[in-house]
Amino acid sequence: MSTASTAVTSVAHGTATTRTSLLRRLLLSREAGIALAFLLVVGVTTARNPLFLFSPDGFRDLLLTPSILVVVAVGQAVVIITRNVDLSVGSIVGLTAYLTGTLFTTTALPIPVVMLAGVVFGALLGAVNGALVALGRVPAMVITLGTLYAFRGINVAWTGSSRINASDLPPAFLGMGTHQLWGLPVLTLIALVVLGSVGWYLANTRPGREFYAIGSAPDAAGLYGLPARRRVFTAFVLSGALSGLGGVLYAARYGTVSSQAGFGFELQAIGAAVIGGVAIVGGVGTVLGAAIGAFLLLTISRALPVLGIPDLWQQALVGALIIGAIVLDRVLAQRQTRRLSEGRADA
Repeated sequence: MSTASTAVTSVAHGTATTRTSLLRRLLLSREAGIALAFLLVVGVTTARNPLFLFSPDGFRDLLLTPSILVVVAVGQAVVIITRNVDLSVGSIVGLTAYLTGTLFTTTALPIPVVMLAGVVFGALLGAVNGALVALGRVPAMVITLGTLYAFRGINVAWTGSSRINASDLPPAFLGMGTHQLWGLPVLTLIALVVLGSVGWYLANTRPGREFYAIGSAPDAAGLYGLPARRRVFTAFVLSGALSGLGGVLYAARYGTVSSQAGFGFELQAIGAAVIGGVAIVGGVGTVLGAAIGAFLLLTISRALPVLGIPDLWQQALVGALIIGAIVLDRVLAQRQTRRLSEGRADA
């Protein structure tokens, strides 16, 4: 065999090996496991009642219902990756949803301008969290627990007993919550754009990689000279902006906005991120996993009544999933530490 033929054969073999390794890593990833669990829930529920998936609205609702939570969970995942947590996202969703409706009822601003105003407003609320956490060096759980109640209190005082009705909103804006494009709900497409953009940013930019470094070892990141405070501040601003976008989409999806809008989103977003493989101790996970976790959580809530399981078991099941995810993260971390120790010993 000639040298050229041998080289070609070696390159082809190396390429095949690389592809096999990548496929194996993909199949063994946490994201693949969560996606499999999601498909299993859909499959079992559809087998029990085919209308769950194959009715005129079944497939659409399967994609549409989790879309808002996906947007909020992506921002939450970025904050958790930095070893922090944002408990105020649900309150930001509610405040922004009411702001969106108010702008439509009191002004003649175009729809894109109102949407941008909602995102900017959410980013400003996120900046409040980020400044107190990063610059004030106060634990994120304490700060965001306080802003959760503060933002919710402002929302209740602002809305009072009134609410925004669907008749107050432009039909074109409400159409975002029901219309489809290329066979997919518009809200789902928006969620996919957010997911792809943030995922690319984390994986392919230096600031994105620094989020992981800061979450993995904050002290080491500081000694290395990484701008930890700036990155943490940015993470909270991003979380606030995406929660603001979630509030805008909430108004488009449901039309009716009251002081209870966004209630409970903070726990769902944290649950989606943790179940999707974002380690609560920071430094590990992807926004893709958080998005799949959001789909799994809300699909379970739709599937349980179809399977004849009482709704009260939903929270117990979600709690079990979160505990299982945390335990799995701990086991994987200990296994990784043991492998590194064995590698050093062998060296």
